[in-house]
Amino acid sequence: MALIPTTILTGFLGAGKTTLLKRILQENHGLKIAVIENEFGQENIDNEILVQDGVEQIVEMNNGCICCTVRGDLIVALCDLAQKREAGHLNFDRVVIETTGLANPGPVAQTFFIDEEVGMHYMLDAIITVVDARHAMAQLDAHEEAQRQVGFADKILLSKTDLVMAPELAALQRRLVRINPRAAIGIAQFGQTPIGDVLDIRGFNLNEKLNLDPDFLATETAQVHDHEQPEHVHDANCGHAHNHHESGHSDDIAAFVFASAQPFDSAKLDDFLGGLVQVYGPRMLRYKGVLSMQGAQRKVVFQGVHQIMGSDLGAIWGENEIRGSKMVFIGKNLPKDIFIRGLEQCLV
Repeated sequence: MALIPTTILTGFLGAGKTTLLKRILQENHGLKIAVIENEFGQENIDNEILVQDGVEQIVEMNNGCICCTVRGDLIVALCDLAQKREAGHLNFDRVVIETTGLANPGPVAQTFFIDEEVGMHYMLDAIITVVDARHAMAQLDAHEEAQRQVGFADKILLSKTDLVMAPELAALQRRLVRINPRAAIGIAQFGQTPIGDVLDIRGFNLNEKLNLDPDFLATETAQVHDHEQPEHVHDANCGHAHNHHESGHSDDIAAFVFASAQPFDSAKLDDFLGGLVQVYGPRMLRYKGVLSMQGAQRKVVFQGVHQIMGSDLGAIWGENEIRGSKMVFIGKNLPKDIFIRGLEQCLV
């Protein structure tokens, strides 16, 4: 039986997760979605659109969606849903998990890789983060959780964009790209966004797309002259490039990119990446790369969440394709120089 695709929906308090989730639950999209939600505040979705029942944990919506209010362990809830589905008691073909507004999405994502039974039934599709355009700058300044939610995202959806001026919105978008250049940014005004912007993102698939914001590298390269700013991008062939921060905002969580046209020595790279994950894994939120290996005719694709890392063979390099490696690391106060020097030493 095919694995059940699962989306993690996150975002800081008041960002608009519940509004988006209500739309997903109420719209006649023809999808059978099980929603696991554990928001315990006043915005608890079952207070607004579900009949509150202290005994019944699972409520079926009139459009075929199912809402499951989790009061306990996520693994237990996922396994319970899978068992009821297999027994024919529930009918759904995908899951959306809404985290609390102060949640770190990392442990939720790791659940899909470390629990054997969950891994037998579910496939993590993507982490979607809703960002409140009106309050995000202050939230990112004050709360590491808000930075983590952005750093883990495969897709960022901006809400309340009608409440900010264009220059403010542009500044926020630049900051979000600095934290996470691999996440596409969209708009979810009053929860209105195409279902395709939320489901089937395939952010955790080991495919060859790195999904770097195309302006990220261009911006970094254009600002190579600014040597007083923290380094975020390194090209092993072209030297260092630097990033210009918006004044007054310094994020503990940020991204940097390593790129090289030289192939890697696979044994050296395996050893080095293994060591990085052992030492810095708790601070490494998301990382991904498309790599050129010495003597290999195929691309190698890898990605990870914290200490959990996976890799696979990609497509054969095209005859006229320029070979090279590109890697992005998103984490909290990662020692970029150590990463870069170590990766350079793994090149042939």
